Amino acid sequence: MRVTEGPFEWPLADEEVRAALDAAFLDGSWGRYHGPHGEGLCDDLKKQFACEHVLLCASGTIGVELALRGCGVEAGDEVVLAGYDFPGNFRAIEAVGARPVLVDVEPERWCLCSQDLSALRRDRVKAVIVSHLHGGLADMPTIMSIARQRGWLVVEDACQQPGATIENKPVGSWGDVGVLSFGGSKLLTAGRGGAVLSHDGHFHQRMKVYAERGNWAFPLSELQAAVLRPQLAKLEDRNSVRAENVATILEACQGLEQWLRPVASRENSWPAYYKLAWSLLPAESDPSIREQLIARLKDAGVPIDAGFRGFTRRSQRRCEQVGAIEGSKKLSQSTLLLHHPVLLANKRAAQQISQVLDHEVRSLAH
Repeated sequence: MRVTEGPFEWPLADEEVRAALDAAFLDGSWGRYHGPHGEGLCDDLKKQFACEHVLLCASGTIGVELALRGCGVEAGDEVVLAGYDFPGNFRAIEAVGARPVLVDVEPERWCLCSQDLSALRRDRVKAVIVSHLHGGLADMPTIMSIARQRGWLVVEDACQQPGATIENKPVGSWGDVGVLSFGGSKLLTAGRGGAVLSHDGHFHQRMKVYAERGNWAFPLSELQAAVLRPQLAKLEDRNSVRAENVATILEACQGLEQWLRPVASRENSWPAYYKLAWSLLPAESDPSIREQLIARLKDAGVPIDAGFRGFTRRSQRRCEQVGAIEGSKKLSQSTLLLHHPVLLANKRAAQQISQVLDHEVRSLAH
């Protein structure tokens, strides 16, 4: 039985987005290959992410592949990836002919562990993919220092966290190449789409050469660019609202520590919450407990789901696994994700979510 205010719709009914669509219709740019909206979006993203080059593309998933190609990753190379990550990133490594090398995550942040990366010694590693997931932020200062020492390139997957910062530097601008997603559920949405951010013209040129097939092979349309620009202008304010509601929810759930471990913050950092993550601790050993809780929460109207499956069961034929990567295994069984549209609702909705979560977790525990 639903007890929350939902459903929590996404995308929002935004009059500025509608106005952008109307303007694209009236000036005819909606039907062009290239036009002012794509160019304007590139300029906006360069300012937002403090980067020299922006390549618009069809999705964040193809963006990661383009980023790897821009970095010169080829067949026979190895690319480091966290054992818990978005499945498309594993496939992007395979798509360029390279081999994934799995290291563990920081279990309280759902991001690649810099200590495990520091311990890695492999001659064929060319690049590292670092994803900022579920409200957790990777230790980019340390990761970049390690990569520079080893001669590795870093692809920074910021698809879940546009607008987040680490030490006042935008997430997505730390790596050699950064990737954004504009998919239908994302904080910046055009239904589909993505962008690749880079500081080096050589990386940008390699991506352009690969994508140019007599026409642009992985395009973002003028209509998509048009609807993204007003959303980008509101991103900071909306991220602030989401952060306030996350704080309300986490404060109200402080009595659940023996069952739930929430995503941890990082000092001098400001996350963006596409998802809000918890590890359901009993599910680390018994995943069926998570499925029971999710079913009960959904029945009450809480927009919650399981996390990624991760890669810990992938065979040695497809990847190398460094160490036991126990943190990744546990998170693949225990992760709960609260979807972001509820975080833009009013404070009452956040309080309702907290009350339902508290009730259902305690009931399941007993």
